[in-house]
Amino acid sequence: MRSRYAAFAVGEPDYLLATWHPRTRPEALELDADARWLRLEIVRTAQGGPFDTEGVVEFIAYSRSGGATSQQHEVSRFVRLDRRWLYLDAV
Repeated sequence: MRSRYAAFAVGEPDYLLATWHPRTRPEALELDADARWLRLEIVRTAQGGPFDTEGVVEFIAYSRSGGATSQQHEVSRFVRLDRRWLYLDAV
């Protein structure tokens, strides 16, 4: 989760697509070039340990764009595929 946030912060859509589950991954991803990501707050996690195949991360990501601040509050689901954690979707 933190690496995906960092990819948003530095503008790396290729990394985001590479860490997205193939079943739900879009063909392309365009990031907001004006968005400046400020902070990531992990609210809670469930599962996602070394012996799990699924995990959940609830987070709030804070950003600023066009002089306005905003936040994205999401509960993300991840699955392990071929020993890698991949973003599946948000619930």
